[in-house]
Amino acid sequence: MATQAFEDIVDDFEFMDDWEDRYRYVIELGKAMPPLEDAFKVDANKVHGCASQVWMQQYIDDGVYRFDGDSDAMIVRGLVAVLQKLYNGLPIADARNVNAQAELGRLALQDHLSSQRSNGLRSMIERIQNSLKS
Repeated sequence: MATQAFEDIVDDFEFMDDWEDRYRYVIELGKAMPPLEDAFKVDANKVHGCASQVWMQQYIDDGVYRFDGDSDAMIVRGLVAVLQKLYNGLPIADARNVNAQAELGRLALQDHLSSQRSNGLRSMIERIQNSLKS
């Protein structure tokens, strides 16, 4: 299950043949995302396993999962935005059932990211999934 916002990304990707365009699109998603407040850029919110610095502030609001995030690298910031589109606004039970690897596979991102970026993306997904277990 994915949010409509994520389905919109999938639809947009289908219209772009060139990976440079898709890369730019992901970067634009990151630029459009509000920055994470500096108060939340603390070690407790830092995602380890990423080559760049990434922070994720996760919370549950009235049974709905949400997170805010940021990164010091533009493409990673875009990947954070993609994950927000995938997860934010889902009821906890639905968020727990998201198969992030399969959903992101629809974008074929893993085929075009460096191994370090792929590892970072996996680390972000693990952090989300671990927070949903509790």
